[in-house]
Amino acid sequence: MNFEHLLQQVAFIHEIDKVKYIQRKSRLFNSDRRENDAEHSWHLAVMAMVLARHANESVDTLKVIKMLLIHDVVEIDAGDVFLYDTVINHTNTEAERKAAERIFGLLPPEQTEEFTAIWEEFEAGETPEAKFARAMDRLEPLLQDVSNNGVVWREHNISYDKVVQKNSIIQYGSQTLWDFGKSLIDELAEKGILKKEE
Repeated sequence: MNFEHLLQQVAFIHEIDKVKYIQRKSRLFNSDRRENDAEHSWHLAVMAMVLARHANESVDTLKVIKMLLIHDVVEIDAGDVFLYDTVINHTNTEAERKAAERIFGLLPPEQTEEFTAIWEEFEAGETPEAKFARAMDRLEPLLQDVSNNGVVWREHNISYDKVVQKNSIIQYGSQTLWDFGKSLIDELAEKGILKKEE
């Protein structure tokens, strides 16, 4: 046993506890309480297990789960950026890359390499696994917002068109899940909860 490697792994385990304190804008289903990043990642991982059969292409579910469990670890340093933020772009930033280097760098070298590669694959969004993982990352908050009658969307004056634009990425991982999600968005628009741009 390499005791030094064990100490590095335990240091990483301590560090990622901070993910539990990162508050998101999304609220839990039928609730006023905001979700934290750890709850979000756990929920996405379970969703991937349940919904993998709806992926456009066959996916390695374990790899998808790994992506979802670590994709937001970088927010310990970089912070959570609201999907609909109009000032900061919700894409991979230099801050996130530096965070990945620091946080995954706490691990022994082979795990640093593995975790960094998984995170980078998720961010690039090009493989079937990354596309499906990113679909989960958009579907969960969409379902939460719908369950709460679009309260987060309404609070931030997010239009129907913006919701569709930001969530249409789901189709690249699962057309079936996007068709379902889009139908839910359309229902809120029909009820007048989500306004279309003029």
